[in-house]
Amino acid sequence: MFKTRSSSRRATLAAGIGLAAALVVGSAAPSFAEDAKPVKIGWAAWSDAEFVTKLAAKLINDQLGQKVELVQTDVAPLYQGVSRGDLDAMMMAWLPQTHADYFAKVKNRVETLGTVYDGAKLGWVVPASIPESEISSIEDLKKPEVQKKLAGTVQGIDPGAGLTRLSEKALKDYGLSDYKLQISSEAGMLTTVDRAMRGEKWFVATSWSPHWMFGKYKLRYLADPKKSLGEAEHVDILARKDFKTENPKVAGFLSRMKLPIADLEAAMFDAQQTSYDEAIAKYIKAHPDQINDWIGDKS
Repeated sequence: MFKTRSSSRRATLAAGIGLAAALVVGSAAPSFAEDAKPVKIGWAAWSDAEFVTKLAAKLINDQLGQKVELVQTDVAPLYQGVSRGDLDAMMMAWLPQTHADYFAKVKNRVETLGTVYDGAKLGWVVPASIPESEISSIEDLKKPEVQKKLAGTVQGIDPGAGLTRLSEKALKDYGLSDYKLQISSEAGMLTTVDRAMRGEKWFVATSWSPHWMFGKYKLRYLADPKKSLGEAEHVDILARKDFKTENPKVAGFLSRMKLPIADLEAAMFDAQQTSYDEAIAKYIKAHPDQINDWIGDKS
């Protein structure tokens, strides 16, 4: 039903690089030298990461004349891959809290190129149709009548996600021992949300912004007075050591690439309605000045 895919069952990065077919972006790109080394960018199958990564890949290919190889894997192997130099870059480092554990292990072996968007947010969402007098805060989930309507379940995503770790912490912080965090995937969470919204049923699900689901459904975040799920974050682009020196053109482009969250969510929703390729082409056409600023001097 949805175009997103869980990365939770993907092979490790090493296996992915060694065995999986590489995705080389763009057939109508400028001519490349036969021995040109592709820029290798890793990503996990989250819809925001998919859009910004594929947008960057197309621009690097079409505007800067360099091949791009995209490697899809889980979040932990992304950080490992960039730190070891198996990957040149990743565009989905959620900091300072969501990916804090991953980043702490590699921070001395990677470089931050820039922030691709600010104001990212994690949280739990419910249908906007539920009166706020009944549920406005995570605290309200302790009400017996609310717990019954929610079947004591918080719909979650991948087991390795930072949001999953923080959601498990939230259950403890708020004393929600009678609730179960349903580990699944982004696609599984979205299927549950879609089914419940069409059936006008209650649910609470883990979510984040930017996400196209806010363009499709009327949802609202629950207040998190204990800040268990963190506050506004920034999403950074990390590169392997020496990448800026060895490929200053692409590194400079990535350092300048920044999207307003509202624009990104609209583009992500377009991608769900059409395809990522079509949504990316539409975004590029609609934002020529922004794209030119990112590209900078091609020489």
